[in-house]
Amino acid sequence: MLRALRWIATLSGGLLLLGLFAGLVFAASALLRIRGYHPPEDAAALARKRSYLAEIASRAGSLPKGRPNLVVILFDDLGDGDLGFMGSRAVATPRIDRLAREGAVLDHYYAPAPYCTPSRAGLLTGRYPIRTGLTQVVFPKGSPIDSLERWSGRPVGLPAEEITLAEVLHAAGYATAMVGKWHLGDASPSLPNDLGFEHYLGVLYSNDMQPLALWRNRKIVAAAPVDQTTLTARYTEEAIRFIRDVGSQPFFLYFAHSFPHIPLHASQANAGRSDAGLYGDVVADLDDSVGAVLDALAAQGHSRDTLVIVASDNGPWFQGSARGNRGRKNDTFEGGMRVPFAARWPGRIPPGTRSSELAIGMDVFSTGLALARVPPPEDRRIDGRDLLPLLADGASSAHDTLYYYSDRDLQALRSRRFKLHDRHGVFGGAPWSWPIAPLMPRGPWLFDLQQDPDESYDVHARYPERFTELQARMAAWERALAANPRGWR
Repeated sequence: MLRALRWIATLSGGLLLLGLFAGLVFAASALLRIRGYHPPEDAAALARKRSYLAEIASRAGSLPKGRPNLVVILFDDLGDGDLGFMGSRAVATPRIDRLAREGAVLDHYYAPAPYCTPSRAGLLTGRYPIRTGLTQVVFPKGSPIDSLERWSGRPVGLPAEEITLAEVLHAAGYATAMVGKWHLGDASPSLPNDLGFEHYLGVLYSNDMQPLALWRNRKIVAAAPVDQTTLTARYTEEAIRFIRDVGSQPFFLYFAHSFPHIPLHASQANAGRSDAGLYGDVVADLDDSVGAVLDALAAQGHSRDTLVIVASDNGPWFQGSARGNRGRKNDTFEGGMRVPFAARWPGRIPPGTRSSELAIGMDVFSTGLALARVPPPEDRRIDGRDLLPLLADGASSAHDTLYYYSDRDLQALRSRRFKLHDRHGVFGGAPWSWPIAPLMPRGPWLFDLQQDPDESYDVHARYPERFTELQARMAAWERALAANPRGWR
């Protein structure tokens, strides 16, 4: 018996040592893999990109004079019901509301994704984020989640072979600047100055990530932690400076605010003034900022030759209004992805225009190319469509179907009045449900958004043919994506 116990102890000790050795080998291997990480890159696509941009640049001198400017103002986590022109009573936004009255409002405009990074990737590339490979939120280099992504080989920044709106417009002779939150990578080749922006001032991540420093181009100008009570004002000053100094050259300004993403910080001027509390104070700062940008355009004589777009990157998080839509940020229900949109271009977009036609964030890319009179790249699938026929001419949407992704998971699609949800996890509200919700999928469901805009009642039994048709469309989309994940042509 004693001999048997000694043998078991020896075996157990050996197994423990073997386990420790295996763990050390795995840890060393993982560390080497993380440190040796190189961004995934498609060399052939990168070469085609360079050829396309060179061709655009070679034609820039022959493009029409007087091409319009483009200003895109993007809020972070602003809900569909958080602005006055979208029905808010608690949040006062007089300057944005005036912009909306002077232009067009889209009541069914969607972010490309229900959270930050992929939504921004879709807006700047005109492609569903799944095609770029950047479908998850990126974190500061060296953080645990960043290390995990590097270990797994997933991209931690927008791939160099993707073509951004800034790169195309810069090649076409536009001055390009970005102000605000980037969140598409914190190292080359995925920085703003790598991807078409001549000038940059902002933060590289969401304002709840550290270290949060303020960058000008490739240098830190305010060390972490930056004073967030002054962030909106500093952004606005930079945007106005760019508009003032750009001269007669056509320009593209991408102004991506850090708020109302949490933590919330309001300026001293607006602190404590809003009926919507601190959240409303923060949105008041944003409204003042939009007004200041519009005033700067007017002062420089650019009001009538500039298309100004105001939108949000996804639905509201812990505060904010989804305007009665089901879900919030991170959801593929309407509340997570349907966001406010207004556009103004005096003399081109009729004032007081309001449309319920479908539009999505990738359309900004295609609209920018149409403004600049340049063709889209032919070597890749572009999912966006030019918004000007819809905004200015009252045309129908160019989209028959929109697709809703959470990371790499296609969870829903919308075709006109109907929305199909495939089986997927649904957060039930109780805290204990969050960890297990993805393991307890619900659906599939068919919602009639015309009769049931908050996605409450499954009607697939009433509309079996439509249900089957949309299931087939979803399956066909996924087969095509599996055959050509990056959408190369």
